[in-house]
Amino acid sequence: MKGSIDILSQISQLKEVDYKTTLMITSLIEVLVDKGIIARKEVFEKSIFLDRLIESEAQRRIEKST
Repeated sequence: MKGSIDILSQISQLKEVDYKTTLMITSLIEVLVDKGIIARKEVFEKSIFLDRLIESEAQRRIEKST
């Protein structure tokens, strides 16, 4: 029972860390957009590019391991 409580506590802590990390990244993007350093569209396009890159790398590793 204690192990289950520890796992739930760790999950809760991870959720908080994830929230704070997401908040900081979003804040940074907003500041850069507000200052005219980057455009929101650039961030969106880069996120799509990186997501596809990660997906293709994961697929390559899966295919390589089989």
